[in-house]
Parts: sequence; structure tokens; C-alpha cells
Amino acid sequence: MIIHVVKNGESLYEISKLYGVPYNKIADDNELTNPNELVVGQTLVILQGTRKHRILPGQSLYIIAKAYGTTIADLYAANPILNSSIIIYPGQIINIPPSTQKLGSIEVNAYALPGTDMDVLEKTLPNLTYLSIFSYQIQPNGTLKGINDVPLIEAARKANVAPMMVVTNLKEGGGFDSNLAHTILTNQTVQNELFNNIITTLKDKNYYGLDIDLEYIFPEDRENYNTFLRRVVTTLRPLGYPVTTALAPKPSGDIKGLLYEAHDYPVHGALVNHVILMTYEWGYTAGPPLAVSPINEVKKILDYAVTVIPSKKIFMGIPNYGYDWTLPYVKGTKATALGNVEAVDLARKVFASIKYDYTSQAPFFNYYDANKKEHVVWFEDARSMNAKLRTAAKYNLGGVSYWTIGKYFPQAWLVQNSLFNVKKLL
Repeated sequence: MIIHVVKNGESLYEISKLYGVPYNKIADDNELTNPNELVVGQTLVILQGTRKHRILPGQSLYIIAKAYGTTIADLYAANPILNSSIIIYPGQIINIPPSTQKLGSIEVNAYALPGTDMDVLEKTLPNLTYLSIFSYQIQPNGTLKGINDVPLIEAARKANVAPMMVVTNLKEGGGFDSNLAHTILTNQTVQNELFNNIITTLKDKNYYGLDIDLEYIFPEDRENYNTFLRRVVTTLRPLGYPVTTALAPKPSGDIKGLLYEAHDYPVHGALVNHVILMTYEWGYTAGPPLAVSPINEVKKILDYAVTVIPSKKIFMGIPNYGYDWTLPYVKGTKATALGNVEAVDLARKVFASIKYDYTSQAPFFNYYDANKKEHVVWFEDARSMNAKLRTAAKYNLGGVSYWTIGKYFPQAWLVQNSLFNVKKLL
């Protein structure tokens, strides 16, 4: 895998010649919406695959490896016929492996909404271990507000992807409800009804496991949440259902705030199968312009998390979206969400050049709208995905989790699958 950043005046034809990869393959792999009009700063993932090389007089394995950006060891691995011999002959044909060697295996979760386009879902599922379907809303009496999840569950299982049932304390009209969480966590009668409904749904819908996403819990309910979680795990594990929880991004155990305090990292890490760290939304709809998931901030979360949770239980959150802010930012105004492919299309439309911030490891660009208002757009590209996925490997994490897969982003999967083998549990 090579990540090419488009330069001023470059065409896809010239780029294809540069790497010896067919024009159509680059366009198809990246699913370019307009291959004849590239954007300066746009990324292209170049997949070389295994290539053939005819040995020339005077060439050694060292010279060949250096020319292709690989190693002698990788050449031996790709050519068992060499049998570790240093003797090669002019005219002999050998395999040249891809320059990017895989970092190992990883579990991959992604959240999907019931209305997810089925064509997008089918293209995405081969890249996943789990599909978490968002969400069953817990009611004050312990019942669940149902969703149209059957098509997603069936598609997931057909693709050998484990469907996860997600329960939340979302209230009608949106937003997480602290009072509802308090009722759930402190009322045994409500919990009894809730557990019965969860188990019935897991069985009837053929779910693989449960994802608990309770947010904005009152700090004083921290121990109540821990006790609730112990009961969930004790109830579901004997039935064969794994449990995961979604956790706010905490850089330390003593950080204050409604979003953070009741999420007890050590307890969750000890109890559940894995935790999903929501390492995104530094740049958010109602906030000032920032990268959505700046890698420098994400690392602060991981630095703490791996000290209190086994690293293989941690899934790092990755956003599959960006935001468009109007400048100057005015508190109370909202940014517009957009997909990563949409962001590049917008840059093309407004004749903007894409820049890259190396501190946050995220792309952005500025433009002026028809009303002469300046905008800034932060989003994700192949470079930022590469940085995030390599960070997951550096911290020896068990997996990553995407929010959400509603808009297809081919470069995410090109980069992911170049770096990792995706584990399948079904």
C-alpha cells in the first residue's frame, strides 16, 4: 500500500505510470467519483499487489529489495523456491510482495443505524468482525423501544459478522437522559424487566451479544453502574452472550464532568469482553473547529486506558465523518456534518486545496461560500486512517470501532485491510 497525495497539475494517468498500477485499478479501488478531476491534497491508496520481476544481469536480492521498498526476508517469504539461497540467475522470475507488510490480526466493530443503505452495508461487512446496531432505547419501566434490525442482522450473519444488540438511555427526541439512567441503575424492578426483555430480544433476533451504551450518568451513580454491569455480565455470560460497553474518552481516572465520572475504566475492563473508547468529537457539531479525532488527543486517552484495562480488551473509536464550520466561529452556531468522500467532492467544487495537520494527523481545507463566508472543513482521509490504525497496533489494542458506516468510505477499508487481517468469529 502506498498513500499518494495529489500534487498540483497531476493526473490519474501520470500517477498510474509513476507506480506501475493501472489507471482503472486506482480509480476503482478508491471508488473515485471524478477520476479526471483530482483535488490537490487528495489522497489515493495505491494497492500494488504481488508483482513479478525478471532478474537482470548484475542484480542481487539486496538491490531488488531496495528498488521495490521491501526486504530480503520478505522476498524469501514470497518465493519459497529460493529456499533462502543467495544465488539467483538472470532471467529468473520472482514474486515481489506488497511493500506494506501486515501488522497482525484485529477485531473490527462498526455501528450501523436501522436505515443504513443495504448496498453500503454489503460492501462494508467483509471488513468487520462485529456490527453493532444502534439502538434499543430503554424505557423507564424496563421495556425496550424496538427498531427495524432484522435486515441488518440477517445481512451480518450471512457475511459471518457478529451482530451486537445496542441498548442506550437515549430519550425521545434525542439526547442521553441522566434521570433515565438513574432509574435504570437504581430500581431492581426496572432492571428485572429490562433483563428479561434484553434476553428475549437476544434470542428472538439471533444477536451475538450485547453492547451497553449508557452516557451522561450522574457521578453519584458510578457505583450503581458498576453493580448493574456486574449483574448484566453474571446474567448473560452463562447464556453465551458477550458484553461490551461504550466509554467516554478519559485521559485520567479523576477527570470531572457528567460525561466521564461514572465510567469506571478499571471495573469495565475487568468485567466485560471489550470496551469501545469513543475517541472522537473533539471537533463536534456545536463546538469550535477542530479535527474530529486528533491523534495527539487520542493517544492521551490510550496512555491512561492501557494502564487500567487489558489492551486487548480495548477498541479505539474511529469517526467516519467530518464537519464543515462557518468562520469566524460563533458560540451557539452549528457545523454541518458530511462524509469523507463528500468532503473531497466539496473541495473539488469550491476549488480548494486540501491541507494536512501533522499534529492532529487530520486533513482540512478552507473555502468561501456564495455569500462570501469563509468555511473550514475537517475530515478523514487515507493518511489519518493510517495514523489511527497504526496507533491501535502500537498500543497493542484488540480492535477498532467505527462510528458509523452510514456513508461508504472506501479508503478506510483499503488502508485497514493493507495493515491487518480482520478476525471473524462466525
